[in-house]
Amino acid sequence: MRLLLVHADKFEYEAREKAVKVPEPLDDSRKKGTLEDGLIVFCTVEKVDEQAPERVITNASNSIEEVLGWLKAKKVMIYPYAHLSTSLASRDPAINILKGLEKELLTKGYEVKRSPFGWYKSFTMTAKGHPLSELSRTISIDEQSESKTGASMKTEYMVMDMDGSLHSPEDFVYRQGMDEFQSLVEKEALKKGLTGGQPKFLDYARRFGIEWEPYADVGQMRFGPEASLMLDLLSDYANQVVRRIGIPILNVKGTNMFDVSIEPIKEHLQLFGSRAYEVKVDERTFVLRYAACFQQFSMVKDWTLSYRTLPFGTFEIADSYRLEQSGELLLSFRLRKFLMPDLHIYLRSVDEAIDTGRKVHDRIYEEIRKLDREYVSLYNTTRSFYNAHKDVFVELAAVERKPILINFVPEGHYYWVLNVEYNIIDDLDRPREIGTFQIDIGNAKRFGISYDDEKGQKQFPVIIHTAVLGGLERYLFTLLDSAIRMEKNGRKPMLPIWISPIQARVIPVGQQFMEEAKKLVERLQDSGMRTDLDERDDTVQSRVREAELSWVPYILIYGGKEVKSDKLSVRSREDGKDHTMSLEELVNLVRSKTAGYPYRELNLPELLSQRPGYKRV
Repeated sequence: MRLLLVHADKFEYEAREKAVKVPEPLDDSRKKGTLEDGLIVFCTVEKVDEQAPERVITNASNSIEEVLGWLKAKKVMIYPYAHLSTSLASRDPAINILKGLEKELLTKGYEVKRSPFGWYKSFTMTAKGHPLSELSRTISIDEQSESKTGASMKTEYMVMDMDGSLHSPEDFVYRQGMDEFQSLVEKEALKKGLTGGQPKFLDYARRFGIEWEPYADVGQMRFGPEASLMLDLLSDYANQVVRRIGIPILNVKGTNMFDVSIEPIKEHLQLFGSRAYEVKVDERTFVLRYAACFQQFSMVKDWTLSYRTLPFGTFEIADSYRLEQSGELLLSFRLRKFLMPDLHIYLRSVDEAIDTGRKVHDRIYEEIRKLDREYVSLYNTTRSFYNAHKDVFVELAAVERKPILINFVPEGHYYWVLNVEYNIIDDLDRPREIGTFQIDIGNAKRFGISYDDEKGQKQFPVIIHTAVLGGLERYLFTLLDSAIRMEKNGRKPMLPIWISPIQARVIPVGQQFMEEAKKLVERLQDSGMRTDLDERDDTVQSRVREAELSWVPYILIYGGKEVKSDKLSVRSREDGKDHTMSLEELVNLVRSKTAGYPYRELNLPELLSQRPGYKRV
């Protein structure tokens, strides 16, 4: 089944004439229909849906209910719409599925209307126009089979306070300073609606050439020179960060395309579900990897491992693919192709994984706090693992300095026993998952990865999956969302100095100072500062304004006074003040703020007049 969901202020239709030979019988009450302030569900029932109509009804109902929860809406119009697919179900099965969907949503307490099947209808609609007002969904008959529908897959949310006590999400009493954690609980556990609005970070992203690629499949991004440099720096930094965990890390590289007929690939895909991004080549079906797991596991299974070589990690900045719903795509966050700095750590036991996991958890929190942000975390786990390791959960919560949200999942279903999702709360008060951490007890056996223990016996390692920084595009999202907070707090939005594409810009006040200004740029670059020169024939005020719009951290106004005194006039974006300092003082200041971070040279012409004018789409 294909769905197009539109949150509408008002929707009206009128049946005009038959669209099929024998349409659904029409009475006066259904010839016309109106819905105000509700969700319009355009439905195309497909041929494949006839194989399991009850499953399709359940899956479609659950999907629609999820969107209604986001929108805080209670009204639904089911509208048969044959234009979302070329593989249409027959008349009677289609009508029965649409009636079943209507009945199920009514049973759940929603106000439901359904327009008749098989009629050409005129309609008018006014959509609300927020980011969630238009969504598309593909409903699969297998969507729930991999998650074992019914009572066996029921999950339970609980809030664990820092002392280890468990509380229901409905009854937990929030203390001062828990606003972000409360937002997580309300959206994840209580399914309260998401806030609408246009994310401000989209405006910020365009400044650096972070944008969609219109010539590709939806969900694909492109990066201009500044953004490309930022991604390269993030890639370097992700390599640095994982080594600070304190275990050997082996960098690997590989392909992004894997044969779905390979048994471990097929089994893993069944757990991943409908977001698999598949392609067909030479009558074979391949899946584009959604992280580095397939490549790294395929490689490590061929290595000779012993207890002496564990623990160690394999790491790759993996181009990764997920077939996200087109209506839910969000620039730099929810994508069909992204870069995942994916680390897998191979360990002898669950206890060793827990010990190493503590280090990973510490590192994840250390990194987000460098941005003056906090994560609010969702811990997916089983009751048995929680009961056996409750003290570990208390220790992890102590690092977070706040309660945690736990989602208890059924025993033995997932390959992991613990899956932590680290979320920021963004400018629209929405949880956004950035970092990840899993303890995996199933994939080593599935992929044939083994090691010899002290007795020479074959054992299957436990595997930690983690992306300490999160996907690189999501980390950029976090940086830009953090800049929004700066602006709301009365500060100028900016990026950390180490990842700012241009760290300093020299603006000579006249052509007579140009040669000295060029020498100054060269000295700053030799000192490890990405510096450019705005030598264009324009007013100083205009050039300063452009540097401000480009978020350049340090603007150097260079004229006769600076040449004579050997002092620099520096405008700092961080504090918004003008400073007088020597070149050495400026270099030492920047070095102190970029210590521990990678450096790359400027990837643009140092003269602004030599750069093309970028069109931001």
